[in-house]
Amino acid sequence: MSEGDVNMTAGREAWTAGLSGMTRAALEEDERYFLRQSLSTPCLDVLSGARGATLVDLEGREILDFHGNSAHQVGWGHPKVVAAVKTELDSLPFCPRRFTNAKVIELARRLTELAPGQLGKVLFAPSGAAAMGMALKLARTATRRHKTISMWESFHGANLDTISIGGEALFRNDLGPLLPGTEHVPPLRLAKRFFGDDGHAHERLADYIDYVLEVEGDIAALVAEPVRWTTVDVPPPGFWPKVRESCDKHGTLLIFDEVPSCLGRTGSMFVCEHFDVVPDILVVGKGLGGGIMPLAATICRLELDVAAGGALGHYTHEKSPLGAAAALATLEVIEEEGLVQRAREVGSSTLGHLQDLSDRNPLLGSVRGLGMYWGVEVKPFAGLPATELADCLLYACLEQGLSFKVGGGDVVTLCPPLNIADHELDKALGVLGDAAAAVSANFEREQGR
Repeated sequence: MSEGDVNMTAGREAWTAGLSGMTRAALEEDERYFLRQSLSTPCLDVLSGARGATLVDLEGREILDFHGNSAHQVGWGHPKVVAAVKTELDSLPFCPRRFTNAKVIELARRLTELAPGQLGKVLFAPSGAAAMGMALKLARTATRRHKTISMWESFHGANLDTISIGGEALFRNDLGPLLPGTEHVPPLRLAKRFFGDDGHAHERLADYIDYVLEVEGDIAALVAEPVRWTTVDVPPPGFWPKVRESCDKHGTLLIFDEVPSCLGRTGSMFVCEHFDVVPDILVVGKGLGGGIMPLAATICRLELDVAAGGALGHYTHEKSPLGAAAALATLEVIEEEGLVQRAREVGSSTLGHLQDLSDRNPLLGSVRGLGMYWGVEVKPFAGLPATELADCLLYACLEQGLSFKVGGGDVVTLCPPLNIADHELDKALGVLGDAAAAVSANFEREQGR
């Protein structure tokens, strides 16, 4: 399992060899100065531009961005977001955290108006992992407990505290002791493996969570992605209400991590609205900064304003006027362009198109999605494992100008801007279909030999 596609495969080696000398030289210089790590350096390519749904590399090649680190709900360089940042840059480029400013106050008010239930207090941070760290500290302060429950294979950020509650081996292995008291339960994706394939697996997973809360008795918070983002796993409608009930019964706070999934992506402003469940603490980020500014937020119930004498965040850019200006413009774009509604409509029609592709290609398996975020599982084929085939498919699509993330090693995840043009979406789906057909045909020929 992996949060994304790693950069140490034969496919990456072949891809890099096919780049121009100019691009390879730039990548080598990048690798000279940056620490190497498996999901980034060595990098894939060198960019010179980004606009809307399109990236432009150093050679002038255009690439449709269906990855975007889930930060491009309104596309890259939206004119309204760029203008808002430029205007704010001329008037208030920075605000020390011991002061405040009109933009951050307006953004805090706007988020609490949009958030469901009684989520009425906010803290800002420069990253989703930092915002999750604040949520964990708040949960400890409010409950006087320190233990958490989260899911194996989950991802909540790459900091030491967030990999402790996270469940991906890539981020946890060989790092020594992590946070104490971080209990884990099976992930949504594997509910059937552990609890049976009779249609009641998620009910039993919810029962198991209730059991752990009861026998431990001192769990501060249950931390979860309402939808497992990297593998596009959506639980049935009754799952989170049942978990919410268990948390209330055992005095445990429910923290939802919507850092990659918030702000209209799924066809609602916040993912939890799909399940009619309001968490005690909601963590959002990525697209909040409009694909320009790093910004995340911890939003909590009014009753959790209990740390006046402590320090939950204390981040240098906690009251960033530039970040707030970008976020306010982003929220305006989402509303003015009707992007939440568009995510619902386009999401449904595209899901059907992807199912048709899967039905026609032996390489592709289960198709799932929520709003304008889709996942297509790659199946073992021609005697090869799904992970190897997914890697082949990734580079075949990149050759034709389509970028996406491979989640969990074998799930093609498709995450375009919500305002992507119809013809760009059609082109991307065509590239995926053509590449899948070419990859499967190539391995069928190899097998025939």
